[in-house]
Amino acid sequence: MICLHQAIAQQTIVFKGENEVIGKQVSILEDSTGRMDLKSVRNSSKFVQSQTQVPNMQLSTSVFWLRFTIKNESDAKQLLLSLEYPTLEVCEFYYPLKNGFGITALSDRNRFDQRKYKHQDFIFDIHIPKDSTATFYLKVRSNEQMVLPLVLGTPQHIAETKLTRDLLWGLLVGVLLVMIFYNTFVFISTKDISYLYYVLYAFFIALTQTSLSGYTYRFLFPNSPTLFNMGIIVFNALGGISFALFAQSFLGIKEKMPRMAKVFIFIALLYAATIVVRLMGYSLISYRMTDVSALVVTVSIYIVIIRLSFKGYRPAKFFLLAWTMFFTGVVLFVMRNLGVLPYNSYTNYTMPIGAAMEVILLSLALADRINILKAEKEKTQAEVLRVVQHNEQIVREQNVVLELKVTERTTALSKANLELNSTLKDLKQTQAQLVEAEKMASLGQLTAGIAHEINNPINFVTSNVNPLKRDIDMMMDALITIESVGLSDLTSAEKEKKIKAYKEELDLDYLTEEIKHLINGINEGAQRTAEIVKGLRFFSRLDEDDFKSADINEGLDSTIFLAKHLLHNKIKIVKVYGDLPNAECYPGKLNQAFLNIISNAIYAIQKRFGDQDGGEITITTTLDNDYIRIAIKDNGVGMDAATQQKVFEPFFTTKEVGEGTGLGMSIVYNIIKKHNGKISVSSTIGEGTEFILEIPIFSGPVPINQ
Repeated sequence: MICLHQAIAQQTIVFKGENEVIGKQVSILEDSTGRMDLKSVRNSSKFVQSQTQVPNMQLSTSVFWLRFTIKNESDAKQLLLSLEYPTLEVCEFYYPLKNGFGITALSDRNRFDQRKYKHQDFIFDIHIPKDSTATFYLKVRSNEQMVLPLVLGTPQHIAETKLTRDLLWGLLVGVLLVMIFYNTFVFISTKDISYLYYVLYAFFIALTQTSLSGYTYRFLFPNSPTLFNMGIIVFNALGGISFALFAQSFLGIKEKMPRMAKVFIFIALLYAATIVVRLMGYSLISYRMTDVSALVVTVSIYIVIIRLSFKGYRPAKFFLLAWTMFFTGVVLFVMRNLGVLPYNSYTNYTMPIGAAMEVILLSLALADRINILKAEKEKTQAEVLRVVQHNEQIVREQNVVLELKVTERTTALSKANLELNSTLKDLKQTQAQLVEAEKMASLGQLTAGIAHEINNPINFVTSNVNPLKRDIDMMMDALITIESVGLSDLTSAEKEKKIKAYKEELDLDYLTEEIKHLINGINEGAQRTAEIVKGLRFFSRLDEDDFKSADINEGLDSTIFLAKHLLHNKIKIVKVYGDLPNAECYPGKLNQAFLNIISNAIYAIQKRFGDQDGGEITITTTLDNDYIRIAIKDNGVGMDAATQQKVFEPFFTTKEVGEGTGLGMSIVYNIIKKHNGKISVSSTIGEGTEFILEIPIFSGPVPINQ
């Protein structure tokens, strides 16, 4: 039997096989210097017998030594000492050997996988033969409040206790997760910010409770003890901030109690400062700030919910019940730590159970709040319906009066309408005449050039006719000669020889090629003439009322071709065409618009460059979603801002008297507008002008009145 010095005065713990809480049977020595070793501790007479079942060292920077003597009267040769407190910076267990003491050192500052027993609690082996007695020492220190539940038992019983505890914690965490996921879904559906604050609060409460019990160290941060230690304060502070925001939003504190709203802002800032202090490494100060914050929150929330409950605000009553459940759990937990309540399976879980009940009741309060809002909405809708019905009655009464006045006014308007219709008819006739005059003026500008363009291919055709007639006559003579030889009485060899000699004399192969060349020339001239006629057709009156599918690029090409003579070989046309689908439009009208813009561009370029080279017109077509975009850009004299604002007004022109009617761009604007399109202009003095037209690909037919 191992029996050591000073063990005589120590109260002996008699172990008989069942788990036993040994808090009241240990002696405690406070080492404020932190320099005492085991030898000086064993010789010290300052040990004080613990008065509580769970020793509570409060917040202190001191090192504490615990001494206890165990007598094993069970059949187990190996016992376990479980220190059910996961946050100790120093935890050294000294056990007796034949020649001194051995030591097992654990710390929450070390990686979790370095522990022999994979549990967040500090667990030590105790080897005592049956009917033997030994004295042990435990050295502990923490930057946090130390509450040291010491449990002595066999490995099997300790393991069963830990398993039961893990299952209960799993159940509590499961309840919290269900609340979190359910209310997250509700927040996504309703977009009510109260649900978001509630979810954050429940999430951080779950992290806080599991951190206090060491589960985050065991499962979340096994390789990062520093994060675990900081999380105890940080998670609690984030939970406090979330709670302050949730209380403000859910209870409507800002509207109902504006002064208390400032208190809750202060609470959130205090918790935020606690996080900063903890991250800076001031552990004890951050714990004190947490205690102060918790006190302020408790007092403030009770003031708010009690006052609102007395006012009959139903959500406050739910809140009062939920907060009371949580506060009761905390009080019972503190009473257990102070020894007022026994340390057992019921008192161990008062605080997490209180937190879970609070979260559940707050979730029910949120659900009830939806019912309240629904009832308020129905009440509001009923009031709105009443107001609408009253307004409807007033409207009916007013309608009787209005009908009389409308009848009188209608008679006067009918007379005025007849006069306006007559005036409008005259205006439309005048407009049609002006538009037709502008179109004829445009065609008149093209007449000379078109005549020249047609004359060239016609001359090409007529110049090829006489040579073709001559060659055909020679071919006919050749056919007659060859036929006479073929019908003669000569032998086949003589016929072949004679025909071959004749063909060489006539040079029949050259004659054949010449006929083909002349026919191709005539065909080319005819095709060019057809193209000119086709281009002219776009500007004729024959199809201006036909709404059909047309190729915009083809219309631009025909317009450029007809305006070719205006370029005088001095102005360069650059075409950048996109791959466009056909557009439903009035092609003749669009070509007229293109011609007016190109004619103005030529005029602006000639005004800048005169007879010199350098003029350039760039025409770009692109597809922009459901629109075809046509950009016509020149490098002429350009326009100032005032001119750009008036360019589409009827009778506005910058040309000299007699050079333009001022209707060209007005006609262009109306043509594009009738196509449900858009037109814009951008210009810079001395650099040029760009017109941008956007024509819808698909558009119903619109009457063209010009």
